[in-house]
Amino acid sequence: MLALFVSDLHLDAALPRTTARFLRFLEETAPAAQALYLLGDIFEYWAGDDDLDSEFNRRIVTALRAVRDAGVETSWIAGNRDFLVGDRFATESGLHRLDDPTSLTLAGRPTVITHGDALCTDDHAYLAFRAQVRQPAWQAQFLAQPLSQRKLIIENMRRQSREAQREKTPEIMDVNEQAVQQLFQQSGAQVMIHGHTHRPALHAYPNGLVRHVLPDWDLDHGTARGGWLELDQAGAYTAVKL
Repeated sequence: MLALFVSDLHLDAALPRTTARFLRFLEETAPAAQALYLLGDIFEYWAGDDDLDSEFNRRIVTALRAVRDAGVETSWIAGNRDFLVGDRFATESGLHRLDDPTSLTLAGRPTVITHGDALCTDDHAYLAFRAQVRQPAWQAQFLAQPLSQRKLIIENMRRQSREAQREKTPEIMDVNEQAVQQLFQQSGAQVMIHGHTHRPALHAYPNGLVRHVLPDWDLDHGTARGGWLELDQAGAYTAVKL
């Protein structure tokens, strides 16, 4: 395999089946690829790199490092849940942090990868929040607080987000097609890969452009769902479902 793409696992100690399946993916599937791209929301939340030594987070970091040590190029794009991942996390896990979006050439085709939340331009309230928390000054002020306090703040943010989502239509929380086409034009890409929306699909456009949407993972509630996207040496993409 040339590359693997995965996103939206929302890993948390309260989701043992989801976590176990991802660890199995890292052990059995990822080492067969030349590159692994993690496109955000790998964790349900990330309060700061000083939380690296918790037992749960250490398990994930150790498993990611093993993939890197096996010779797989591992890269990370931050999601809306884990955008506070920092240098220490990147160093200890062996991950290369990428900008969102990032343009690549894969199997000879120009490609753009992104978490996907910035494409949801109809959700004005979320974009305003996103702009605020991505500011270096806001992050520095937040990370200066004790870890326990940060976790309380994050839990309150998550509660407010769940409440806000109940008031939004599915269309508002999905990507805006004009924003998608704009990213295609700006990047010059023929292929776009993203997550965030939890609406796995393959979108083919009349002009030959293709957009792959990655699935979210949840094996702990109801019907199991999840999966990843594979790219082989010939340039063919395959969506793999759990």
